[in-house]
Amino acid sequence: MSMVYHLGMYLLDFFMKIGSLRSEKLKLAVEGRKELFAALTSFRKKQPSPLVWFHVASLGEYEQARPVIAAFKEKYPLWAVAVSFFSPSGYEQVRKKKQRWVDHITYIPTDTPGNAKRFVATLAPDKVIFIKYDLWANHLREVKKRKIPCFLVAASFRKEQLYFSWYGAFFRRILFRFDHIFTQNTDSLELLETIGYRQCIQSGDPRFDNVAAIRLHPTPFPKIQNTIHQPVMVLGSVWQEDMDLLIPWINQSRDRQFILAPHDINAATIRRWQQAIRLPSLTYSDFSGRENPPEWKVLVIDNIGMLSSLYQFARWAYVGGAFGKGLHNILEPLAFGIPVLFGKVRRVSKFPEAGISKQYGCGFPVQHTQELAEVLERLTEQGAYEKSCLAAKKLLQDNLGSAEKTIAHIKKLEWKEG
Repeated sequence: MSMVYHLGMYLLDFFMKIGSLRSEKLKLAVEGRKELFAALTSFRKKQPSPLVWFHVASLGEYEQARPVIAAFKEKYPLWAVAVSFFSPSGYEQVRKKKQRWVDHITYIPTDTPGNAKRFVATLAPDKVIFIKYDLWANHLREVKKRKIPCFLVAASFRKEQLYFSWYGAFFRRILFRFDHIFTQNTDSLELLETIGYRQCIQSGDPRFDNVAAIRLHPTPFPKIQNTIHQPVMVLGSVWQEDMDLLIPWINQSRDRQFILAPHDINAATIRRWQQAIRLPSLTYSDFSGRENPPEWKVLVIDNIGMLSSLYQFARWAYVGGAFGKGLHNILEPLAFGIPVLFGKVRRVSKFPEAGISKQYGCGFPVQHTQELAEVLERLTEQGAYEKSCLAAKKLLQDNLGSAEKTIAHIKKLEWKEG
């Protein structure tokens, strides 16, 4: 299996380069990796202090990592922090502005044996923390060979994953390269026990810590706030499948305003949605560029980075993705203490927050426009609405502290080893 894996990595490298001729996303990934090692060498010359390396797949995992990084810096204030990304969608967005606590941002190279050896040797981390998944066998093997303490944080496993199959020995070995695994839930702990891995504890999901921090200090948007005259529903990270459900309902609504944030910013798609929506709509770029913007019923956010703070204006939220690749972040609106609707999740085990929020009474899966209308009709009743808001606040409060617990345990393990 290891030979097949290594061949797969060389093929991945080859096809990324071929694909970059047509795909802008792949072009960013390939171009961004060209000077990777030179940048690492320069960084380590300027920053020779002890270093922790965090690896994340993309933006969502970085949001999980942020409170863990903050908690790490509190315990290890003199250490440098490097964060690697696999996906350009995370790397490109995060590197655009200064990240508190982070000293270096890089791509991880494709996981060939040579790349892995060179990357780990050049970065020379003193601790390694992978977030959730995106576990690269050769990089982790190099970390293990150098006896660098290595941890998997916010892990969430499902029984259908290769680690737990009869033919998954190669992938199980990847898990055993971690000195300790911190899981989001007890189901993941139990799955690890079935393969004989016992250096693990449940520490929860650090995304709760991250969204709590956003709620306390959301980015202000006074211009938007001054043009809100009715209760607002924020439609976050929506795709076409979500809009097929939402547009008929939006067109019937006269007593609400909508802030609509597409998951992918595509001008042609936004124009098509605006044409289908019969209420007055405005893109944010047009809105923000006018001194006195016109009244709007639907404000379409045609940029990246605003959504998590826009929930401060919402009375209700809908979060997209469940009808396609997967449900996006419902914890962001829940942190603001409001009820959240979303498409019916196909694989609940992959998105446990959907089931948890439903159990608490603040998350509402819907399958079609009629069901959406019925749920929102109930949530316009003051008693039902307040009950749902209290449930959202309780859900957040019950799940805070994951990041601090994780780093405290890592520190404790260090003392034991010392």
